[in-house]
Amino acid sequence: MMLGRRLALTLLATGLISTGFAQSAPNDGLNLRFANGIAAIAEEKVITVDDVRREISPLIPQLQREAKNEKEFNEKLEALQDDVIQQLIDRVLIVKEFRKDEKRHIPASFVENRIAEIQSEQFDNDRSKFLAYLRGRGITLRDYHREVEEDTIYQYMRQQQRKSQSVVSPVRIETFYKENKDRFYQEDSVHLRLMQFTHANGETDADLKAKADIVLARMKAGVKFEDLAKEFSQDSRRNKGGDWGWVKRSDFRKEFTDIVFNMKKDQCSDPVVLPEGVFLLYVQDRKFAGIQQLDDVRDQIERLLVQQMGQISQEKWLERLRRNGYVKHF
Repeated sequence: MMLGRRLALTLLATGLISTGFAQSAPNDGLNLRFANGIAAIAEEKVITVDDVRREISPLIPQLQREAKNEKEFNEKLEALQDDVIQQLIDRVLIVKEFRKDEKRHIPASFVENRIAEIQSEQFDNDRSKFLAYLRGRGITLRDYHREVEEDTIYQYMRQQQRKSQSVVSPVRIETFYKENKDRFYQEDSVHLRLMQFTHANGETDADLKAKADIVLARMKAGVKFEDLAKEFSQDSRRNKGGDWGWVKRSDFRKEFTDIVFNMKKDQCSDPVVLPEGVFLLYVQDRKFAGIQQLDDVRDQIERLLVQQMGQISQEKWLERLRRNGYVKHF
């Protein structure tokens, strides 16, 4: 049986975490059931309540924000703890699988470099703080070295499993496309460049429009919109030549929608006068509403299928490790 709600209530009852809700956690004596502090055993490794607590503690604030009441918080906490316990079990089983092959090992220098990074990132490069952290956990530097090594193995082995499924046949891509065409519907959208002229020193709309007309004249003379935007625009994308990237019809403010979507590729609008200034809108490219063609989404589908295949392969691999390993839940 998974630790689940029992551990959730244990942590709440001990006061080591708080739900943030007015109602206090029930003190029903569940602490006594975990007096030995063991959540599970995987192979020869004992997974303690402290191990689980260390993994979930950083996630508690998010649970508090998401939960509407204490009941929902407890349910989310239970699910999180079950996931964490399973991950800790899988970690042990994966490390064991790695070490079956005597030729495989993690260089000590790699682990030392990773520990140095941790000291820098988490302890301000203060070794005394780092050693105090180890003492607080009741472990030695050697223990921590092994912990980092096993974490590296865990990440490496999972990554290798994901990479093992990397070839998708064209037939499978085409089948997925035919069965999921609705997923590839796209709205009208444009690749937009924009130039904004804002009021300063008592300038009127007519003054700003005159500036915009000068820019339009220079465009007709062959100067690129993006170069003019870098010179004249007063909006946040000035340094990028006024480039706002691809923008969908639904994301446009209504004052611009009718103008932009009646324009052709490589066309610039007349000056658009609004309370916050005068704008020039340039349509660098267009995409029309409808189902995208297979060739336009082939790479996207391939990435999605590779990810799905990797997840399935990884889950089957983990199921095998779990089936062949010794695991006991408390």
